[in-house]
Amino acid sequence: MSDDKPKGPVDLFLDSSRELFSPETIVADAAMDLVKDEIKDHLKKKIKENPELARELKDAVKELLEAKAMEYSAMLRVSAAVARVGIVAVPESMRGKLAKELANLITTELGSVMEKTL
Repeated sequence: MSDDKPKGPVDLFLDSSRELFSPETIVADAAMDLVKDEIKDHLKKKIKENPELARELKDAVKELLEAKAMEYSAMLRVSAAVARVGIVAVPESMRGKLAKELANLITTELGSVMEKTL
């Protein structure tokens, strides 16, 4: 006899908890972590043995971080341009209010980001 009644939030939570804490899942995750640790140890050893490779990796990671920073900067510029387009697109009578709300939102969000990162 099947129960076609939709599951409620508690039932869904219990089902997902059972899956999350099942012994098979825990053992598989632990085994995967052990394998990852062994691979990391092996790679670290190889990097320590080869200073040129270590320097190359360090430089590549630095370039990657710089590229990500440039990407975020470009995304901010695009967002600013889109916001300006949005302000211009609304009727002139609403522009002042929209600009103030947008400025407040940006100030709040940037403040939150700064607090978290500094």
